[in-house]
Amino acid sequence: MAAMGDVPDIRVGHAERERAIAALNEHFSAGRLTLTEYDDRSARAVAATTRGDLDALFADLPLLPTRVGPAPPPAQQHPQIGKPSGRELPRGPIMALMPFVALTLFIVTDFQNNWLFFLLIPVTAILLFGFGSSDDNSGKC
Repeated sequence: MAAMGDVPDIRVGHAERERAIAALNEHFSAGRLTLTEYDDRSARAVAATTRGDLDALFADLPLLPTRVGPAPPPAQQHPQIGKPSGRELPRGPIMALMPFVALTLFIVTDFQNNWLFFLLIPVTAILLFGFGSSDDNSGKC
């Protein structure tokens, strides 16, 4: 009998999709994916129904190193953002939905410069991914 990970037609749930999006985020952070590729693959991860759908997202990417040893320390709070809530935002799905939100606002509003709604996409990316982690010095002067 084959292991469950070897059967591409096995259905996946929310936890598997979230792990796939987290792995895509790590590949994006490492520079292996462009923003466009990340958006496309994240949207496909959210829509995935089988293990094969998720596996296809990583066919051209190297395996991520497995973490061995103690868990990493909790993220330090950013002074301008406030205290961490203990629950992380689902950044991948939010980012994957932003083009659809911008397009919907573009279509349904009578705002004269409605093309500006497309600026929500990079602004959201900056807000979700632009502050860096506590390991880098990007926020320090």
